[in-house]
Amino acid sequence: MLDTTLAILLTVVAAATPLVFAALGELITEKSGVLNLGVEGMMLMGAIAAFAVGISTGSSMLAILGGAAAGMAMAALFALMVLGLLSNQVATGLALTIFGVGLSALVGKGFVGTPLPALDKLDIPGLTDLPFVGPLLFGQDFLVYLSFVMLVVVAWFLGKSRAGLILRAVGESHDAAHAIGYSVMKVRLLAILFGGAMSGLGGAYLSLAYTPMWVENMTAGRGWIALALVVFGTWRPLRAFAGAYLFGGVTILQLHAQGFGFNVPAQFWSMLPYLATIVVLVMISRDQTLVRLNAPACLGKVFVKTK
Repeated sequence: MLDTTLAILLTVVAAATPLVFAALGELITEKSGVLNLGVEGMMLMGAIAAFAVGISTGSSMLAILGGAAAGMAMAALFALMVLGLLSNQVATGLALTIFGVGLSALVGKGFVGTPLPALDKLDIPGLTDLPFVGPLLFGQDFLVYLSFVMLVVVAWFLGKSRAGLILRAVGESHDAAHAIGYSVMKVRLLAILFGGAMSGLGGAYLSLAYTPMWVENMTAGRGWIALALVVFGTWRPLRAFAGAYLFGGVTILQLHAQGFGFNVPAQFWSMLPYLATIVVLVMISRDQTLVRLNAPACLGKVFVKTK
């Protein structure tokens, strides 16, 4: 029983990690007042870029950096459209996802079926071998630990740093922030690029650690769940992180439930994570006061610079 519980917890961590990266990145983007619906496309590009670099160089670190760079490049394209050309953020984000799906499939066509060793796990003699807690706490790969570090960094940045205060000010009132001398475009550009890099890391985790291979559309809707997690967490890092593990647990639950032989159609278990996402969003949306108090006031609004 203990071994089964450990196996379930380890798979929950693996399922939640890409959601953590993508959700924290999108949270920062939205805190600046920009809504980027292209998370799915950025994750897919991060996944194929990381896999391609890993196959070509044999270096896990270069593969991780490649995934982050690919996500950032996609985010830069989004920034060009919404900040430079003042395009509609919702339409541009949807187009970015469609573009990412198609481009990743094209780039990854030659990598389908190619094996890649998974990221190395941390191995600390005397700690990793501890019963139950050893593999869970001291036997994860680099990206899992990085996701925890990024949670702390993002929470500190938003809550304690001056730069975080400026970011939140831009998201709450871009006109007021501009009036007192802050560069709204620069702040939003940096936030968008950070969100892209984090989505790229989420995609890199999928192709380097979760299932170390390339498969078209391997994100399987995780980008949309990450977007929902930002709302679920009411734009707060710790809540978004907890939500990622909750939905990661739901994802793994449906896999283990099928293995335990419950007499329920497999299609129902497969749709369970997305059904849970819809239910949670409906529940949160009913409390408009909660949404208004936490959502950035300028979220999705175009900023036009005036003298």
